Amino acid sequence: MANILIIDDEENLRKLLARVIELEGYNVLQSATVKDAFKILHRENIQVIISDVKLPDGNGVDLTARIKLEFPATEVIVLTAYGTIEDGVRAIKNGAFDYLTKGEHQEKIIPLVSKASEKAVLQQKVFSLESRLQKKFGFDSILGKNKHLKECIALAGKVAATDTNVLLLGETGTGKEVFAQAIHYESTRRSKSFVALNCSAFPKDLLESELFGYAEGAFTSATKSKKGYLDEAHEGTLFLDEIGEMNIDLQAKLLRVLENGEYYRVGESKPHTVNIRIIAATNRDLEKESEGNNFRKDLFYRLSVFTISLPTLQERKDDVELLARYFITQFSLKTNKKDLSIAPDFFKTLQKHPWKGNIRELKNVIERSVILADKELNVSLLPADFNTEDESNAADLASVEKKHIRKILTFAGGNKTQAAKLLGIGLTTLYQKIKDYDL
Repeated sequence: MANILIIDDEENLRKLLARVIELEGYNVLQSATVKDAFKILHRENIQVIISDVKLPDGNGVDLTARIKLEFPATEVIVLTAYGTIEDGVRAIKNGAFDYLTKGEHQEKIIPLVSKASEKAVLQQKVFSLESRLQKKFGFDSILGKNKHLKECIALAGKVAATDTNVLLLGETGTGKEVFAQAIHYESTRRSKSFVALNCSAFPKDLLESELFGYAEGAFTSATKSKKGYLDEAHEGTLFLDEIGEMNIDLQAKLLRVLENGEYYRVGESKPHTVNIRIIAATNRDLEKESEGNNFRKDLFYRLSVFTISLPTLQERKDDVELLARYFITQFSLKTNKKDLSIAPDFFKTLQKHPWKGNIRELKNVIERSVILADKELNVSLLPADFNTEDESNAADLASVEKKHIRKILTFAGGNKTQAAKLLGIGLTTLYQKIKDYDL
């Protein structure tokens, strides 16, 4: 049952009210002053507060605003011996669940406590879920101690509290979507949808219908109307990854959304309105692209109000071991290999690698290494290009690569598509290596 806190300096009335509420199965705590009440609030998880207006060290109406500021999920019921309309209105404005005059409260208090506690329990669950989401997707989820990365997190933290559009710049695999998610979950839009759309994943015509939606009969296969990504992101955040790949005609339609929130579904003449925040990302130089008329200058200026340039993993070499250990823990649990030891030179070898694929490449390398490991993670489990310092070892490297591919094929159960994905190579390349190594 819910925890109820009664704040009233009239001891007899307070104890009587506590007894009535306890008989309904609630756990009741009592306080005669505001000071003692806050000690209880910081110690206990309180769902409902019943507070007198006149207290020795405060006013119940003003107290309501303070409680809702510090404990927003807790509901407050204000009691007074001499009720006034002015106090009642002010109490509700300050966030009180209800305002009762003593005398009329005897019949109303139990149903009111029941409704208030139900609302408080639900709100606490929502706040708890939001807190877990922030830890999972917020800035705490971004691992690294690198100075440049910390500067990026600080910038993202400042812009998250606003509704400003953000442009994230950086090479593929630097974590642009992770940053976009963090900005969303640290913003006031966190309770609404975060919708991600990769602009390079669709051809021009399909991208337009996916983004804006379409009407029934708009094209041959449009047997019924469909909402687009803009609709899905309404009141939330739309993340447009690889926006540099968007067709210039479609850019003009996106610009209209940024200017006045209006857009048209494919095959419709009626405009729709949407309230969204856009976070865009690209590995291209959009300013150069706009100078070459490959990207609209007006759209570039709209998107680049606040720009954050993410560092490559090569520029974050001090974070390689930290990230690697995180991925080792993650994939050790996933593959049920919790007791893997790590060879002394394993992290040193990772540090020397150029990491052209950035964090995504590191993640894939660690996943493959954990899959291949028996009891220890060592350099022999790494892909062949980690050991190319001595050309005289070419034959040995080929042997290592052959063994590596065989293990991955075995792990994938002969599924070559899955094996190619785990190896980080194209399916055609895998078939060629199978032929070369007679696997």
